[in-house]
Amino acid sequence: MTEKTTDLIISKLLDASSIEHYAESCPIEEINKAMVSKRGTGKKGFPEYLAISGDFVIVIEDKAKVEDQAKYLKDNETLLMDTSSVTKYAENGALHYALSIIQNTNFKKVIAFGCSGTDEKRIVIRPIYVSPTGYKILPKVKDFSQFSTENIERYYNEIICGNESIERVELKTILSRAKTLHEDLRNYGQLGDSEKPLVVSAILLALEEKDFSTENLTGDTIKTDGQKIFDAMSAHMERVKVEPQVKKKRVIDQFNLIINRPVLSEKDERLGKSPLRYFAEYLHSNILTAICNNSPEDVLGRFYGEFISYSGGDGQTLGVVLTPKHITELFTELAEIKPTDKVLDPCCGTGGFLIAAMHRMLIQAKEEDKENIRRNNLYGIELRDDMFSIATTNMILRGDGKSNLICADFLKQKSEEMYKKGFTIGLMNPPYSQGKTKSTAHLTELKFICHLLDCVGDGACCVIIVPQSTMVGKTKEDKIDKQYILDNHTLEGVITLNPDTFYGVGTNPVIAVFTAHQPHPKDKLVKFVDFKDDGYEVFAHVGLMPTDRAAERKKYLLDCWFQGKTAPNSFIVRSTIEADDEWLHSFYYFNEEIPSETDFEKTMADYLTFEFNMITHGRGYLFENTINGSKNE
Repeated sequence: MTEKTTDLIISKLLDASSIEHYAESCPIEEINKAMVSKRGTGKKGFPEYLAISGDFVIVIEDKAKVEDQAKYLKDNETLLMDTSSVTKYAENGALHYALSIIQNTNFKKVIAFGCSGTDEKRIVIRPIYVSPTGYKILPKVKDFSQFSTENIERYYNEIICGNESIERVELKTILSRAKTLHEDLRNYGQLGDSEKPLVVSAILLALEEKDFSTENLTGDTIKTDGQKIFDAMSAHMERVKVEPQVKKKRVIDQFNLIINRPVLSEKDERLGKSPLRYFAEYLHSNILTAICNNSPEDVLGRFYGEFISYSGGDGQTLGVVLTPKHITELFTELAEIKPTDKVLDPCCGTGGFLIAAMHRMLIQAKEEDKENIRRNNLYGIELRDDMFSIATTNMILRGDGKSNLICADFLKQKSEEMYKKGFTIGLMNPPYSQGKTKSTAHLTELKFICHLLDCVGDGACCVIIVPQSTMVGKTKEDKIDKQYILDNHTLEGVITLNPDTFYGVGTNPVIAVFTAHQPHPKDKLVKFVDFKDDGYEVFAHVGLMPTDRAAERKKYLLDCWFQGKTAPNSFIVRSTIEADDEWLHSFYYFNEEIPSETDFEKTMADYLTFEFNMITHGRGYLFENTINGSKNE
């Protein structure tokens, strides 16, 4: 293995990120003239690769040996720039060429990369930002995806400049507004926690009606503000053709509290208007645009979750676990949803999966096919009346997709009737922890999985998120259900997720992917992935948010899942399975790395240190040899 091997690996990674690069030269003559030899001879010199990405020059210097990555002063922030260090070490050499560009050209933004290693899986890549004011050592990366023309400005703003991401700023704003609204709904409306999202939904629907205006909410005692909002909401549901009538009535009945709660319509001296007008004005100016911008973010669902968390609960007693946006999007990618698919979410909650599916389908679809997708390709079932009303509202606000939502008990739907509908995709986050006793044994997550697989069409892809314990299947009944799955359907793989995915709820989730109505082949290699390191971290005041590594980590996951990209066993294991197995990465994982001599020496040193400490503390007897239980003198 030589430096040429490293060159080829780096070139391949640059190609994968669509970064056009040049070996030891550059089409921009100004940059070529600026290059100065690392050896201080005054002659020309060139790094391994040069590239231009947006307003940035990219400089790459690499070495075959990882130990030649960099040489720093003791502060680990200052690279040594003597001739020997610049010549021998990758980061030092890359910085040398970057400084040449800064000092001798009009280009004043350079990202220098020191790279080392000849193992594609363990290549070391360190970016260094260089400008006329100095340089900044940045965190290591695994590839160059963040430095493509599309992504480099974002990287510059967030990582180099330390600015908060657009998503984090937007989420902070939404959470702040959710908190304010939550408190105001309680203080001015005297509303309980379960009533608050319904009031929000009713007002948002009313605001969609073209003849409705917040100025019409005058606090009239004859036709109250509540009645005006209720009428506007009903008219809008009529306009968007919520059918059948029994369904429309079921949704509207949930919103009757708007009329039946006089305090909402009466003028409040603290506000100078009725609470309903205040809420309507607040929602119109702060929330409505966020919901209607065709983003896959389930804003109403996020509001619902925030209302629950602010009230000191988490919904677990009802099995309510709302799925985060990045997981609903990942579901659509794992299922490879197409515009022609027919999608079923049998536990649709506030509609997050259906919204993500609709978003992906509409992006891919031709204009003439979009109406059919909205009307005929999205199906949802929700047991709870309040959640069903919120889901219907959410889908209406997203431009339809509500036509095939029903309020019903999924487990009571006949699988043979559901099967006839020809669903090609199933997406599900079932209620958690409901099957704890004999009387509720029919409500386990595995029962939901079996029923979904039976309900969808032949060859349908089903993607499900459940607690890890579901894939363990400890009870006798669980093992029967797992065997039933293998006898009738196929398990494609299980992905262990970040423990903070449902931040604040305390559930360690996994995603399981199945193919329906195809018995599981005995020799099939099932994919088990450890995706706990997904690039998401918990941030103060906002919860779980993506870091700059999130996109890179998801791409790595999908490449391994679909394209069979080689990866260490610590990330993905492919194995045959039995019903009695724990269908988790941790069950099938084996350490494929042979310990090195350094590992052995470290282990021996740790042991000897431990033995010395025990002896010096009067516990040397622990290490005396024994035979048949007695000391060997």
